[in-house]
Amino acid sequence: MRIVLALGGNALLKRGEPMTAEVQRENVRAAARVIAPLSGDHELVISHGNGPQVGLLALQAACYRQVEPYPLDVLDAQTEGMIGYMIEQELVSHLPGTKPCATILTMVEVDPMDPAFSHPSKFVGPLYDKEEMERVVQEKGWEFRKDDNAWRRVVPSPQPVRIVEIQPIRWLLGHGVIVVCTGGGGIPVISPPGEKRVLTGIEAVIDKDRASALLAEELKADLLVMATDVAGVYLDWNTSASRYIHASTPGELGMHHFAPGSMGPKVEAACRFVERTGKRAAIGALSDIPGLVTGEAGTQVTAEDA
Repeated sequence: MRIVLALGGNALLKRGEPMTAEVQRENVRAAARVIAPLSGDHELVISHGNGPQVGLLALQAACYRQVEPYPLDVLDAQTEGMIGYMIEQELVSHLPGTKPCATILTMVEVDPMDPAFSHPSKFVGPLYDKEEMERVVQEKGWEFRKDDNAWRRVVPSPQPVRIVEIQPIRWLLGHGVIVVCTGGGGIPVISPPGEKRVLTGIEAVIDKDRASALLAEELKADLLVMATDVAGVYLDWNTSASRYIHASTPGELGMHHFAPGSMGPKVEAACRFVERTGKRAAIGALSDIPGLVTGEAGTQVTAEDA
């Protein structure tokens, strides 16, 4: 099978963990151990989130006041290179010596008129308590929302329209290369009408699950896997009435509400991919990736007539 495997930012950096390079590398190494064995039977394209990492870079940049902080599109590019480097390096150490792997910095075009720019919803950066959050709002003017029992910064998350580097991604995949691409949802860019070669970065973070669904569709993938830090999709999450969903369809999932800043984009991406291609999508824990591929673990989303 051709599989697009999207690794969530919170799967590579678990909630509450220090955002050090060592911690992130250890989590990437654990992911590589379960991903590498799949390469013998499947074509693999790996994407990843970057919410915690891009937020940390924004905080670090804000501490140096002699220059203007770098915009989010540049920070997206930095994290795409940083995380892609770790994933590629750890994967190579677990792959057969003849199996090639490559990372591509990927730009993703968005619509500058997307309503997301008026309604920031994408979580980035570390968790704050209420007092810390209020202090940062006063200092930087950032917008925050609650994430479980803590607070996190939110930024615009426009819909991906076009993956700029889709042709070289296809070429590498066709030559047997494991491709790491579209990291953090890709680097958000816009282009003037009719000028697809003129690209300008924009202040946003594209949801990596939406971008991964577009990537899987463009690559005619057989399976879209979204690995996160929970076992799957739950109804009434974080309540005493929570219920785990193992198998569902886009129609059934569309009858329920899922948090827009966490599971909502994953469910939306899974449904979009299944509806447009008729293929399968899976959502679950990073450690369960083999079971997500076979269909034994996580939440499996299939077409209505499957």
